[in-house]
Amino acid sequence: MEVRDLDCLYEPCPIPLIKAIKELKTLNSGDILVVHSDQSCVGAVIVEWAEQNNYPVKLVETNVGEWEVYIQKP
Repeated sequence: MEVRDLDCLYEPCPIPLIKAIKELKTLNSGDILVVHSDQSCVGAVIVEWAEQNNYPVKLVETNVGEWEVYIQKP
């Protein structure tokens, strides 16, 4: 299982979601993508997309105003 980080700090919606979808295509089943963001809407948008597309997802606030979104490729 691979864990890959995607730095999307300072990037507004929907750029992190677009980058995450592109990056997930390069991962194998079971791999995890960690999207780093400082935009609260990014977490909400990615979680909604992941749930709609049956990707296990978890949103964690790591610092005040910074989040990590963990997306596992099914």
